[in-house]
Amino acid sequence: MANMSLKKVPMPEQDPKVRARNFQEVTLGYTAEQAVEEANRCLSCKNPKCVEGCPVNVRIPEFIKKVQEGDFKAAYEIITSTNALPALSGRVCPQETQCEARCVRGIKGEPVAIGRLERFVADWYRENVNAMPTKPEGSGIKVAVVGSGPAGMTCASDLAGMGYAVSMFEALHTAGGVLVYGIPEFRLPKAIVANEITKLQAQGVEVMTNMVIGRVLTIDELFEMGYKAVFVGSGAGLPMFMNIPGESLKGVMSANEYLTRTNLMKAYNDQADTPVIRSKAVAVVGGGNVAMDAARCAMRLGADNVYVVYRRGEAEMPARLEEQHHAKEEGIEFKTLCNPVEILGDENGRVKAIKCIRMELGEPDASGRRRPVEVPGSEFELDVDTVIMSLGTSPNPLIRSTTPGLDTNRKGCLIVDENEMTTRQGVFAGGDAVTGAATVILAMGAGKKGAAAIHKFLQENK
Repeated sequence: MANMSLKKVPMPEQDPKVRARNFQEVTLGYTAEQAVEEANRCLSCKNPKCVEGCPVNVRIPEFIKKVQEGDFKAAYEIITSTNALPALSGRVCPQETQCEARCVRGIKGEPVAIGRLERFVADWYRENVNAMPTKPEGSGIKVAVVGSGPAGMTCASDLAGMGYAVSMFEALHTAGGVLVYGIPEFRLPKAIVANEITKLQAQGVEVMTNMVIGRVLTIDELFEMGYKAVFVGSGAGLPMFMNIPGESLKGVMSANEYLTRTNLMKAYNDQADTPVIRSKAVAVVGGGNVAMDAARCAMRLGADNVYVVYRRGEAEMPARLEEQHHAKEEGIEFKTLCNPVEILGDENGRVKAIKCIRMELGEPDASGRRRPVEVPGSEFELDVDTVIMSLGTSPNPLIRSTTPGLDTNRKGCLIVDENEMTTRQGVFAGGDAVTGAATVILAMGAGKKGAAAIHKFLQENK
């Protein structure tokens, strides 16, 4: 029976006061009954605009139809025909600006909760079936994938499904890339990522950790070892700073370092080998999803006061609305239209405060957003002992600096053609290494495109 409610079925979640002090997943997921109820809000449009909004073209009305029927296994099979990682994208994909933004139910109410349904289907399958893929008959042709994040995992999965002998190289000691070092446990449980890595290995993908390409091995050496093509999905892990006075003080760090220590190194566990400062008051500079993650981690690590300092207004914040909403519920204070000008230290060289100036929005800049302008004489100080810079990232220069013929743009991103091939023959790239920091689902789309391009290249150059 059709559900004509204008509102989505609410997602069960932990109480804000409880979850603000633990690292368990915030949202608890739909029950089967809730999933069917929400699926019945879908109108099964003959010309589904939602599919056009999906970077990997998930057959959305088809899988939702199967959820309506209670055939969750079939729904999973439909999703994974184009999306290899639905449990991940269902949690961290910005559906509100992609598939759900095109949903006709959103014209006079809330769109169908496509992301929540995708997550439900993936979780149901993992908990009730979790069949491992079989290793296809191989061609013996070797392909290297550099990076084990969403672009690399998707590319490796597609290539393995085509019968290639795929080796995936990860610089850190755990595979998963940004999914394990960047996104906190309370948004994406690491057991889910580990399960996807296990699936890749079942497909025949060789997963090699502690392999810093450009240091342990170069791209040239990979070709010498018999790899016929290389896909670079190494992400964008080089953090940016403001270059203001006081950034060298103890207690100032990048969001990358803070999140890596917290997520990958389990710094929230007192027995962890790599601890992180247990702050009392924290300022996170930036307004994106990474800033929200860092701020919410700081609260869970015991901070009494956590501030998000952002130079534009709340309406201009690039973070997902859901992440902003959850952060506020957990007690994080937003200091918008404020910009740091100096970090102040004590006699021991530790952070004691951050000096900010108030801003107002002026004329639009080249990006179309209104440029923030300082308000003279409006400086103020926030008493904090930790400052986390979350200002964006760029690709690490290691690979481009050790690979002759590999061109980048002025931001250090690899240049690719319409087939995802770089300026070096046989070397393909996708994800943040090409675009700069972007979303998980866009990286997955680039991984799919890269796999198809590599297949075409290898078939034409046998």
